[in-house]
Amino acid sequence: MNTIPAPLRDRMELIEIESYTREEKFQIGKQHLLAKQLKRHGLTARQFKLTDEALYDLIDSYTRESGVRSLERTIAKLMNKASVRIVSGEVKSVKIDKDHLEDYLGSRKYKNDTLQKNDEIGLATGLAWTSVGGETMPIEVAVMTGSGKVELTGSLGDVMKESAQAAYTCVRTMADELHIDTDFYKTKDIHIHVPEGAVPKDGPSAGITMATAITSALTGIPVKHDIAMTGEITIRGRVLPIGGLKEKTMAAYRLGIKTIIIPEDNRSDLDEVDEVVKESVKFVLADNIHTVLDTALAAPAPIA
Repeated sequence: MNTIPAPLRDRMELIEIESYTREEKFQIGKQHLLAKQLKRHGLTARQFKLTDEALYDLIDSYTRESGVRSLERTIAKLMNKASVRIVSGEVKSVKIDKDHLEDYLGSRKYKNDTLQKNDEIGLATGLAWTSVGGETMPIEVAVMTGSGKVELTGSLGDVMKESAQAAYTCVRTMADELHIDTDFYKTKDIHIHVPEGAVPKDGPSAGITMATAITSALTGIPVKHDIAMTGEITIRGRVLPIGGLKEKTMAAYRLGIKTIIIPEDNRSDLDEVDEVVKESVKFVLADNIHTVLDTALAAPAPIA
């Protein structure tokens, strides 16, 4: 939108179309697409059955998209192959479970993230918005003896690089409170890495995740593996609001996250979060980095 001149934008009506969440795609597929394709292929519900687990797997592993067009085409492909088996007299009905998908569609195109089983030092889970929904985004930090260099890798955009610098400065200003050597910026090299380096990433919402991972790496306190977070950080430790909360929280729920830290200013956005997510995940509202660290670190932050 920033490419549209302000006087023209003021006279336009902007309609934002969000991507469907995983649960929305599932309901559309189960209640509409399956019935539509059954009729189109001349099949009955007794002749062709797709289990709920298989439908979820189609959404996660074969048709990662913002809408449901590829999902409908993939369901049609399954019915085509099932129809051939039924017409040939090989079988009278076909039931497709999650374990049968590779036989019909080949290897899975997308690999799902897996939840870390152990608390680790210098590893925090962030949440990102993409055009096809939310994604979890692990951020790793390594601390080494050196001369104070800060290295950023992982195809980070300019905004995300600035966010990393803000997180680094925030932790540095809190060094005394956290019982971190105040000269660490002279004697330690810090490497911040966001995996999947071939995928470009940008935006400020990983700020508190980076600050948490840096603090963990410098203090030696692990980050809880079942916690994810999203929020912009300032150099004074304030947590600022972010966008795409609905999609991000769904990604955390899908991964098996139990607690999500979000900015206090995003409290009103919780109304948009899917009920299935709110029933399964605990939300912690934070307005400063102290709340984030107290919640995310496996031991109390050593704040003086």
